[in-house]
Amino acid sequence: MILLNGGSSSGKSGIVRCLQSLLPEPWLAFGVDSFVDALPASMRDSDDGIVFDADGGVGVGAGFRALEAAWAGGLVAMARAGAGIVVDDVFLGGAASQRRWREALGDLPVLWVGVRCEAAVAAGRETARGDRTAGMAARQARLVHEGVEYDLEVDTTHTESLDCARAIVAALA
Repeated sequence: MILLNGGSSSGKSGIVRCLQSLLPEPWLAFGVDSFVDALPASMRDSDDGIVFDADGGVGVGAGFRALEAAWAGGLVAMARAGAGIVVDDVFLGGAASQRRWREALGDLPVLWVGVRCEAAVAAGRETARGDRTAGMAARQARLVHEGVEYDLEVDTTHTESLDCARAIVAALA
């Protein structure tokens, strides 16, 4: 399993697409955005689910955490069954988020990758995308990395996704 952590608009999704083209075997890609999109409407803007604040803050409740644990457990089960899995996540809780993943992973081998991007650059990408709450990228640029330990870090501020993916593939060797 390869687990990428980075703030919104840091470039994780582009790296994942490049990884899938570079890795010699097929790897399945799963992102936290798809997980959030899969939540029922009743859990959006709900204290039990996920709330996106107007200033870019994100809050999650107990119901979200329970489903997130089930999602992570399912991804781990697929990896244990032999599938290569790449996860694109946003550790809103920094080290606490990594601890939850470590518990789900158990002894499963994982390459922990931090995807960094300067806040101003990520904010520019956020604006260009037009599908994110303004301020999320800048708020998350450092927050998601607090207390997190990585095997490898890449920085998309001035490095293309393909070059970051090549570094990740090299780290797997």
